Amino acid sequence: MTTTTTPTSTGSPGDGPKLDSAALLTGSLPRFFAPALLVVSAAVVAAALYALGSFHPASLAVLTALLYLVAITVSSAVIENRRKAADRLVTGIVYCCFAVAMVPLVSLLYTVAVYGMRRFDGYFLTVSMNGVIPSMDAGGVYHAIVGTLAITGMAAVISVPIGLMTAIYLVEYGKGRLKQAITFFVDVMTGIPSIVAGLFVVALWMMLFGPGKTNGAAGAISLSVLMIPVVVRSSEEMLRLVPNELREAAYALGVPKWLTIVKVVLPTAIAGITTGIMLALARVIGETAPLILTAGIASTRINGNLFEGQMMSLPVFIYQQVRAMGSSGDAGVYAEERAWAAALTLILLVMLLFLAARLISRFFAPKLGR
Repeated sequence: MTTTTTPTSTGSPGDGPKLDSAALLTGSLPRFFAPALLVVSAAVVAAALYALGSFHPASLAVLTALLYLVAITVSSAVIENRRKAADRLVTGIVYCCFAVAMVPLVSLLYTVAVYGMRRFDGYFLTVSMNGVIPSMDAGGVYHAIVGTLAITGMAAVISVPIGLMTAIYLVEYGKGRLKQAITFFVDVMTGIPSIVAGLFVVALWMMLFGPGKTNGAAGAISLSVLMIPVVVRSSEEMLRLVPNELREAAYALGVPKWLTIVKVVLPTAIAGITTGIMLALARVIGETAPLILTAGIASTRINGNLFEGQMMSLPVFIYQQVRAMGSSGDAGVYAEERAWAAALTLILLVMLLFLAARLISRFFAPKLGR
């Protein structure tokens, strides 16, 4: 007597026919196959371009990516299955898009580092341009660093409390038309041109102190106009990510709402809020147009007083040196070197800000371990 076995299936009888799990088992490509195929594709394309006499890094990258995508898809379809082939194709496209997005950033950082290192040294960071004439191979960016830190620091002191309190109101308390109006105006302010913020502060300063009164405080207020909506929007999104269960647990213990926000909601969202604040600082620290109108462009001395006299900043210093690059003789060369070195200084300053943000979010974030 013969016994026949039927393939096993999972699921209820009404779910339709099911495939046996053994039917899904097929061959698989080795883990090293994809990177090895990428190297082989690059070698084949490079050899072909050399043979044709039209080698170029951009052509090499594009043709290598295309050849790799075709080869990995065909190989996966033959050895594995169609689903795996489609997965590998989409994965390769995602990696290619990431590489394309990284090209401008890497190119920018490389160019600024190469040209900026010609003059970037301790002397450049510790002296000002006071008393330096354009044809002199001297001067540094210390006064612009002091101005940048002072102006952006005051802008952060103004913007962070206002933006954070507004976000708390929108998430925890706001409702009705007032909340809708605040959200609308925050969205409008997010896209406001920087020159408009500068003109607004110039008009305000003229009404309060008369024409021609430019100083670092005016520049800080113009930057805070640009910074506040970014802080509001980023903080609002981070506060919304805090689970409502945490708030309800605090309310169940009899904790007041304001104390729940201070002790539960804000510590939980502190990492994201800090990152949003640093993004807002990075957005305004490189602004030039509002600072030209409000903080001035002619200062060459070290000025740490935000309320007295013009104050130089790194973006305005770069703009000033770029304008001087058209000068004849050595003056144009020295101005170009100072502009690239100041740009490198600004990038390093932004990187230090993001490093500080990471450290703050790491040390002040709530501990999740038992």
